[in-house]
Amino acid sequence: MSKFWKTLAISGLAFSVIFAGSLAAAKEGPATSGAAKGESRNLIVLIGDGMGPAQVSAARYFQQYQHGVKSLNLDPYYVGQATTFADRGEDGGQVVSGIVTDSASAGTAFATGNKTYNAAISVSNEDVSRPFASVLEAAELSGKATGLVTTARITHATPAVYASHVRSRDNENAIASQYLDSGVDVLFGGGESFFVTKDEKGKRTDKNLLPEFEAKGYKVVKTGQSLSGLTAKDSKVLGLFGGSHVAYVPDRTAAIPSLAEMTSKALEILAANENGFAIMIEGGRIDHAGHANDFPTMIQETLDFDEAFKVAIEFAKKDGNTSVVVTADHETGGLSLSRDNIYELNVDLWDTQKISSESLVTALNEANTIADIKKIVANNTGFTDLTDEEAQYILDGDGSSYKREGSYNAVVSKRLLVGWSGHGHSAVDVGVWAYGPITDKVRGQIDNTRIATASAEVLGVDLQKATADLQAKHLYPKFKINRNNEVLYPAKALAEALGGSYKETNGTAKISGKGGTLSVDLTAKTAQLGGKSAAISVDVDNGVLYLPLTAFSQLTGQTLKWDALSERIILK
Repeated sequence: MSKFWKTLAISGLAFSVIFAGSLAAAKEGPATSGAAKGESRNLIVLIGDGMGPAQVSAARYFQQYQHGVKSLNLDPYYVGQATTFADRGEDGGQVVSGIVTDSASAGTAFATGNKTYNAAISVSNEDVSRPFASVLEAAELSGKATGLVTTARITHATPAVYASHVRSRDNENAIASQYLDSGVDVLFGGGESFFVTKDEKGKRTDKNLLPEFEAKGYKVVKTGQSLSGLTAKDSKVLGLFGGSHVAYVPDRTAAIPSLAEMTSKALEILAANENGFAIMIEGGRIDHAGHANDFPTMIQETLDFDEAFKVAIEFAKKDGNTSVVVTADHETGGLSLSRDNIYELNVDLWDTQKISSESLVTALNEANTIADIKKIVANNTGFTDLTDEEAQYILDGDGSSYKREGSYNAVVSKRLLVGWSGHGHSAVDVGVWAYGPITDKVRGQIDNTRIATASAEVLGVDLQKATADLQAKHLYPKFKINRNNEVLYPAKALAEALGGSYKETNGTAKISGKGGTLSVDLTAKTAQLGGKSAAISVDVDNGVLYLPLTAFSQLTGQTLKWDALSERIILK
């Protein structure tokens, strides 16, 4: 191991100890004792997905040099910055440090106060994971109204961590189904495809969820016009403003609401609850524009988020009993505001692009010649001096999954004098902004987990109790499926999670529980329960014993059920 990685490992250990201690103190101290009173009736959390320091600076420069506006709405409320690292985990079969987070693990941190692995949605980092309750789930238990608002799919990672629990963020059908039982009152975003069947141009193979939402009292709306027609009496609403993500700002039609419009209506509805409310509002597409390296669209998405913040802060000031906290899950794209040793930014060109690069993909892919590319670029940006080399580069693609869209954005970014390190996330600290009683709880250099514990303290809700309630209901194990389509689970990890024991000696595994002891011959792959042969499937994979759920039901003496959609064990 190199000196650098040794130092990093030691630093990571120190960070883990410090933050583990901080979390323990928060859970045993202020978060619990403060739960008796609370300091704000309402909580508004705003997340700029992918909104690192450079993204904020770029949006401010744009406002200053293009519109003569001195500052962003956010600026007066800046209080510090947050670290964003996740737990160690796996990515594509490779073990990764977690230093560079994704939205799922970062979201789990600022929603629940716990670190986990990339891709996890509010579950622990174990072979048999346990769910962590979010601030919104704790608020539900205290009788408050709750809401989730995003320009991404409502089933995407950041909103999902507040009201669902799955091992993988990709399981968006399960996230949509879990929302039905979550109790969240207002759900605004994109992602209709995860609520309807494949026959209805959706993603589901089981059923259309919308009638079930309506049966539970939700009003379903799909346009900006129907959104504006809602009143405070519409206490439960599911707003789906796109099959996938809500369209980027430059691509929106009148039928698609802005984040500010969704925020305003959500606050109007939730504020009718006399017990108060908790809401998370996400500018989800700042991240997507950053991934694509679409700088002009990223600016517009950041400003869209800033306008939503304005709505939130004006509500909080008028209400007088609301805390507001703003942060980001991570930075996206490794954005730099300058490049090529040129001490300049071509801010005057930052608003020449008409539509997002996402909307250009079809045209770019259909282009056959350099002349085709030059015409597309000129029509969308006004750049009429594209060189043959630049056009050819766009035709060739940038070598990433973004292909021609990526190379198009690379050419445009060079003209704008901004740079990108790639199409992924980075590990830089992100800003924190706040208003109201929560401000002093998140001031200075903090970890992203502090957003959750401070939120619980200021609302006076009990995260520990909410988590205990969830953990009594479900476990989320790793699993595999054998040739007989039977689901098998890691025996040692699951037995211990269920309160049993596992011992392995001389090629025999003994798993004990309240219902008896199961002996497994690891070589012959046969099992005996209570000294008698048991018809139980046995599999050994890389030295790990896997058994079906029927074995654990017998061992525990209770009927365990497998929820295949959410990939979890139902305990009760």
